[in-house]
Amino acid sequence: MASIIQRVRDPLHDLIEFNDQEFERTMWKLLQTEAFQRLRRIRQLGFSEYTFPGATHTRFAHSLGVFHTARQLMSIIQRRTPTNQFKDSRARVALAAALLHDVGHGMFSHAFESVAKRLSFGMADHEEVSSKVIQESEIAGVLEEGGLDPAKVATLIARKGPEDLYDAVVSSQFDADRLDYMRRDRLM
Repeated sequence: MASIIQRVRDPLHDLIEFNDQEFERTMWKLLQTEAFQRLRRIRQLGFSEYTFPGATHTRFAHSLGVFHTARQLMSIIQRRTPTNQFKDSRARVALAAALLHDVGHGMFSHAFESVAKRLSFGMADHEEVSSKVIQESEIAGVLEEGGLDPAKVATLIARKGPEDLYDAVVSSQFDADRLDYMRRDRLM
């Protein structure tokens, strides 16, 4: 039985816990990276707080919530899949992608992306930036140390549609990202 080593209190999901298993320790280490910590300064809803003063939640909190939601979805998939057919390695890549999906977001959320594209700034697309950050920053080392391929995580985030059920947890019409932001944005 795994024991809980870290907890984060979230206004939407209450406690998000990380246990002492290798994969969970790797996910916790990802939270400590400079690239992930900078998400504490990126507002989820850009300028919305000027109209809705409570809408001040961050990409950091949202990314944690997406990971938590993805973990719940993956648990359902695992319970409903015959033991010898569940692909643990695919699940781990999907869960890492869920946690890191917004690591490339810039200031002012999507408002910045549309302006940057119109002005032909390079790296305006947050998924493109996420891919670079995942493969070229300290995140790559943490993933590799935890037995995960940074290129596979980045590829899943950049993919426009799911190839299988594991991908659908990260990128589909009913993915963990949407499930978290719809509830979190409404709450805030």
